[in-house]
Amino acid sequence: MTIPSNPSAQPQPGIQPGPSEAALAATPDVAAATGGARVASGIAAAKPPSREEVLKVENLTVGFPTDDGLVKAVRGVSYTVHEREVLGIVGESGSGKSVSSMAIMGLLPKNARISGTIRYRGEDILKMSKKAQRSLRGRRIGMIFQDPMTALNPVYTIGDQLAEAVLSHETVSRKQALARAEEMLALVGIPQPKQRLRAYPHEFSGGMRQRAMIAMAVINNPDVIIADEPTTALDVTVQAQILETLLDVKDQVNSAIILITHDLGVVAGTVHRVLVMYAGRPVELGETDEVFYRPRMPYTAGLLGSIPALDTASGEKLRPIKGTPPSLITLPPGCPFAPRCPLVTDICDDEEPELASTDGLEHWAACHHWTRLAEAEDPTKFFRAESEVRR
Repeated sequence: MTIPSNPSAQPQPGIQPGPSEAALAATPDVAAATGGARVASGIAAAKPPSREEVLKVENLTVGFPTDDGLVKAVRGVSYTVHEREVLGIVGESGSGKSVSSMAIMGLLPKNARISGTIRYRGEDILKMSKKAQRSLRGRRIGMIFQDPMTALNPVYTIGDQLAEAVLSHETVSRKQALARAEEMLALVGIPQPKQRLRAYPHEFSGGMRQRAMIAMAVINNPDVIIADEPTTALDVTVQAQILETLLDVKDQVNSAIILITHDLGVVAGTVHRVLVMYAGRPVELGETDEVFYRPRMPYTAGLLGSIPALDTASGEKLRPIKGTPPSLITLPPGCPFAPRCPLVTDICDDEEPELASTDGLEHWAACHHWTRLAEAEDPTKFFRAESEVRR
């Protein structure tokens, strides 16, 4: 499936006007509730995306054979990333976010069954030789891993590891590689970068280790940076600093970013477009404001409704999504979200909806009943009553 995307921030014909004051009041202020508001000005001030296509994923499918059957970890993921664009990928654990990024990097185990296409500037990565993939990985496509303590080698200094990233792809002297490593540490805001090159990972704080991982990812000026939950283990203050650093670095090296996270506050303040995943496949895709203020998939509305807001009335309970995600080995025949959805009908049990355009040209959703969400002033209220959710 090919999904068109619009990297321009200009309004497009056919897209409804911005949310009303009532809708804004009804929708949870996700950024403010989670600290994402600290970086909201960052994405607005960053360089806008261009129309140049850097990475295009089409109908990506990944499965892992097990004794119990084939685990369908990724099912038909498609998206396009443009130069300087920040794309956020959101979903629960096990939704396929990290597996799809590992497929792009060529880091999946040998038993993984991969199909579809992953095109970097028009060339299919999956058809490249292993040598060509290694040349691309770390040079044209960089990655910031989820846990910097385990991603960094504890027996080598920070300078040695950053220099290795340069020496693996370029014929330069070690002195030149260390000089670039020093520049990168300064770029990501680490004080006294020359002295810090001689430090070991355990001598860095969690935030500093994450900055070092960002420096390693961008040291070769990649076209795409994949950030896999870069702020998971950090407090809100450090999280905001890391995200601001990531956006600043993006403009410095002119890179696009794929930001993988489960934190909607991070998404609210740092991305141009949002891709929501559930049970291994995309269920909603659109510009950030469109998805947050006008969700067209009940799962997205449920995620928004389950976030605590600062203005929540005393004693008012959160509205969680009941139930658990389905097994990726034995998926139900219809919509995988049907057992947890308050809008479920017979067609949801029989037919899995395709990701299709809704009321906005660049807003896509996989739901038979997206029009019911469109008619609701506050779509998150569908999850308020437990009696509405079928067990």
